[in-house]
Amino acid sequence: MNAIPPLRFGVVAESARTVEDLVRTARRAEELGYATLTLRDHFVAEPFGDQPAPLIALTAAACATRTLRLGTLVLANDYRHPVLLAKEAATLDQASGGRFELGVGAGWLRDEYERGGLAFDPAGVRVDRLAESLRLLRGLLDGEKVTFTGEHYAVRDLAVFPVPERRPPLLVGAGSPRMLALAGRCADIVGVLPRALPEGRISEEITERLPGTIARKVERVREAADGRAVELSMLVTPVFGADPRSTAAKVAVTRGWGTSSTDLVLEMPSQFVGPPEHIAGQIVERRDRYGFSYYLVPDHLMEEFAAVIALL
Repeated sequence: MNAIPPLRFGVVAESARTVEDLVRTARRAEELGYATLTLRDHFVAEPFGDQPAPLIALTAAACATRTLRLGTLVLANDYRHPVLLAKEAATLDQASGGRFELGVGAGWLRDEYERGGLAFDPAGVRVDRLAESLRLLRGLLDGEKVTFTGEHYAVRDLAVFPVPERRPPLLVGAGSPRMLALAGRCADIVGVLPRALPEGRISEEITERLPGTIARKVERVREAADGRAVELSMLVTPVFGADPRSTAAKVAVTRGWGTSSTDLVLEMPSQFVGPPEHIAGQIVERRDRYGFSYYLVPDHLMEEFAAVIALL
């Protein structure tokens, strides 16, 4: 098994409605010791609220910070041609002094596609398109001159400018078996997620969050990586409380799983409950058990979660 990278933590800027908001959040995240600030990629308000365009807003955050890494969590591949995305990513990486991390995914929110007039193709087609896009992005951002003809993209004798000093790390968000395998083969960082459903939403099934399921997803990534070093990441929403069990019971009820699922919540790799000391212990145990070393929290929790970072 490959060595597990050091623990690091990031913030997902869900509450920023202006670039000024984002810059304030970025500066505070840097002060609190977070490694990254990330933005999602949606042009409709649901399900996370309106937000600035990620690549432009992250450029402003890069100019306002010194050490904080900036990332996308994640860009929907269908919203941008990979050649244009490679150029924008290379430019943002240069503007940030090499602090950019490019997160991409196949796209999943059917309502957004339809409201934007984009064809919501079957999952297999979207994943095929992402696979070609990742091949192009890796080649272009590695500084290669690329010629490629696929089913969805065709590029001839093309290089990106500016050429990054080193390719920005690629993060792929994945929940289904095929996406997990693709991420394992192509990504530097794999964000392990519940699977996306054909109707265009993320599964809320409790089974998607149980230890056995997460262990199988991690194994799928590792098999596809075939010995290559891959960082495992997860977006989590910690719930703080004095007693882990009673806090887990509240989570179970809130999520609609019922109090009988309290023990399951306590064991979920994606769910952290209790006081900061207990959560810190959970993080270390799950790093050792599954290999997760990169956790991201929503910005409304970044102040409270900073106490956990201080313990680690």
